[in-house]
Amino acid sequence: MEPGQCSGTKETDGDVWAKLVPTDSSYPVIEIRSQDTIICSEVTPSSIDKSKWCEIKRCPDKDSTMIRSTSLSAIIVDGTVVGEEAVDIKSGSEIISGPDRSGYLSYIFEVILFQQRDSKSLQISIDVEHAKCSICLNLWHDVVTVAPCLHNFCNGCFSEWLRRSSTRSHGKNQSVICPQCRAIVHSVGRNHFLHNIEEAILQTFSSLKRSDEDIALLDTYASIKSNLILGMQKNPPKKRPLTFASDESNDMELPCPQCGAELGGFRCSLTTAHLQCEGCGGRMPSRPESGVLQNCLGCDRAFCGVYWAAQGVDADEFNVICHPDTFKPISQRTISRIPDSTHQNNRYEREITERCIQQTGKTLQAMISDWIVKFVNREIDRTNLQLKHAEKISSRTYLCNDCYNKFIDYLLYWFRVSMSRLLLPRDASERENCWYGYLCRTQHHSDEHARKRNHVCRPTRGSINMHKSFFSVWDKNVSLSVLTLLQPC
Repeated sequence: MEPGQCSGTKETDGDVWAKLVPTDSSYPVIEIRSQDTIICSEVTPSSIDKSKWCEIKRCPDKDSTMIRSTSLSAIIVDGTVVGEEAVDIKSGSEIISGPDRSGYLSYIFEVILFQQRDSKSLQISIDVEHAKCSICLNLWHDVVTVAPCLHNFCNGCFSEWLRRSSTRSHGKNQSVICPQCRAIVHSVGRNHFLHNIEEAILQTFSSLKRSDEDIALLDTYASIKSNLILGMQKNPPKKRPLTFASDESNDMELPCPQCGAELGGFRCSLTTAHLQCEGCGGRMPSRPESGVLQNCLGCDRAFCGVYWAAQGVDADEFNVICHPDTFKPISQRTISRIPDSTHQNNRYEREITERCIQQTGKTLQAMISDWIVKFVNREIDRTNLQLKHAEKISSRTYLCNDCYNKFIDYLLYWFRVSMSRLLLPRDASERENCWYGYLCRTQHHSDEHARKRNHVCRPTRGSINMHKSFFSVWDKNVSLSVLTLLQPC
């Protein structure tokens, strides 16, 4: 058997689904095709013969992979010695072909994504000419789709088309038309599915990629962040019905107060694009040029409370449903209890965090304020903050309630992991860390596991490598400052 080959017990002629990439480039890459594969290759740099030294098995659910040693000696996986008992590995795991790092070959395990494996069929099945914007005649960038004709354009191109259409109308009741088929456009929104296709095409045909200057210019024009409803509603009633976005009553169209009446010096025309509020379901004109925030920076969803307050709309007359607290700056928010969603909805971890905060002698609000300062000063890595535009977030950023709760969860996570185990409550400090850390799924359906293991910690099994950067920028000064905070008042 040639170096870099493997022997499989089944599906030996199937597609390559993973590979072992040697850290020494003078050795060949080992391709893995079968579900259950015995790796047979050179084990040491000085060896001539090939040996069967490990077995890699993909589980039937295709969601996990196991590895075990098949040689007389053990192997090393991510720094852990592994014998005949199988352990989990993930894409990025380091595998040493023997029991010692020195003297043995090292490999990196890589899973080949379905998108990569299907790239050839993608080239055949998609005509690139059909993936081009009819305005700029280039491949889509940040693609948006208009309805009902379903034609696709660059976000920047169509945003500029909207702006010019509004300028040309001069306040007249003229509809926005599709640049490609001239049909009347009722709505437009970003198309995330086609955005993935756009990226796949660029990977296959790199020559279609535009210059950084062109992309930067398009991004400055782009104004479509969430779904826009185009046109003015005729004869809108004065009262907006009391409803919420999650109610079944959402099927009826809620009016925009500025359609048919001038409020705050502005009145909608047929070319005016509208946003639908995620809080109350009502409409408001999309007016990025007004300087009034209408979209949450954390999720790009639209919320109307700030806009209507800036327009001086009388809530009693138009019944503006959204309360100002649904969308406000971080610095203007107050918090008196830990959100239920904190620590992956693990109530045991929330209780421990509450006791840790009480131990500092500070209120929850005071503790959160301290950690917001650390966040703004970039003493905390933002890599895994589950909000869009994480790098742009500051204390003055407007967030919706859902995004604010995610932000609080992130701060409290860092508060907990920065604490010494000696400073934790006794019952909490005696717990062992769960292998899967905050990514553990068992904690959601097993109260015993959620209580007996610490889940406010980094994963040591599972997708370890994707979380390394989460902890790589941790500043030692943060840990020192936490110790200072924990001193008795």
